[in-house]
Amino acid sequence: MRYTTFGHRTGLRVSEFALGTANFGTGWGAGAEPDEARRIFDRFAEAGGTFLDTADGYQFGESEELTGKLISADREHFVLATKFALGAAPQPDISRTGNSRKNMVASVEASLRRLGTDYIDLLWVHFPDQLTPMDELLRGLDDLVTAGKIHHAGLSNFPAWRVSRGAALADLRGQAPIVGIQHEYSLVERTADRELLPMAESLGLGAALWSPLGGGLLTGKYRTSSEGRLSDLGVVIHTENTSQKTAVVDTVLAVAEEAGVTPAQVAVAWVRERAARTTATLVPIIGPRSLSQLDSYLGALDVRLTHEQYTRLDEVSAVPLGVPHEGIAGSLGHLQGGDTGRVIASAVPVA
Repeated sequence: MRYTTFGHRTGLRVSEFALGTANFGTGWGAGAEPDEARRIFDRFAEAGGTFLDTADGYQFGESEELTGKLISADREHFVLATKFALGAAPQPDISRTGNSRKNMVASVEASLRRLGTDYIDLLWVHFPDQLTPMDELLRGLDDLVTAGKIHHAGLSNFPAWRVSRGAALADLRGQAPIVGIQHEYSLVERTADRELLPMAESLGLGAALWSPLGGGLLTGKYRTSSEGRLSDLGVVIHTENTSQKTAVVDTVLAVAEEAGVTPAQVAVAWVRERAARTTATLVPIIGPRSLSQLDSYLGALDVRLTHEQYTRLDEVSAVPLGVPHEGIAGSLGHLQGGDTGRVIASAVPVA
């Protein structure tokens, strides 16, 4: 496995895949038992993986507890990311959820205890609560960095305009910077191409991408079986509910047959190739529930899509960029002096 810094705003070194540990534990009624979690972790580490992603709410805190035990023998080697906002209790509480400074501090202290460590490498704000202003978030995160309880901070599932505002305010005030974003991204969910990923590229933010298999849809297994579907957790990430999604799955299956690999490996290899074609740091978060699933993910490290295969997948999965992007594209000829072919474009999106 290769390594990179997580974006251009930090020297934090991470493996090119992150291991998502939402499936570590059975607090939600489904997931990996401790012994299987240990096997998954050990195999990921043997493959060179160092980047681990958990959250206070995963398995109602059990994921953090298991993850902390797994890294305890060599804590310094691993990059540990966790999240706060949803809380670890099965039932939400008005004072123990959300983005407030009060909940941020209490959540981090609780996560540190569950993880058995005295610092968190990367703290994500899991979701915006639509109540807490960015000023309060930035001050709280900066204080945690100053106290040494976290090293870096990022925003997960936030809209691009709030991320960009937060990043600018933190820079202007000399506060701990926002170093990354986390959001869903796969061949069946590419709306981040509109704003989030160009923003990350232009601002130098790392991007951690969850659900690269579209909740299992891109494996093709739901066409013949419901095995593995996330409905047992009360969530179904994607179904073939549009003609485009059907076309995407068809193309993934066709490319997998051509390449002699699994559809899951094609889907992850496309995200990996997408990362290679941008100046942004894109890190897929893989979330196996079993050792065999992990082995399938790791197999994608050896898959090399041809240019034609990548292009087919890229074109069938592309989303309309909408307003204002399509209007801008239609006006570029005039805006750039009448002939865009004579203009050397910026290497990264202009901020």
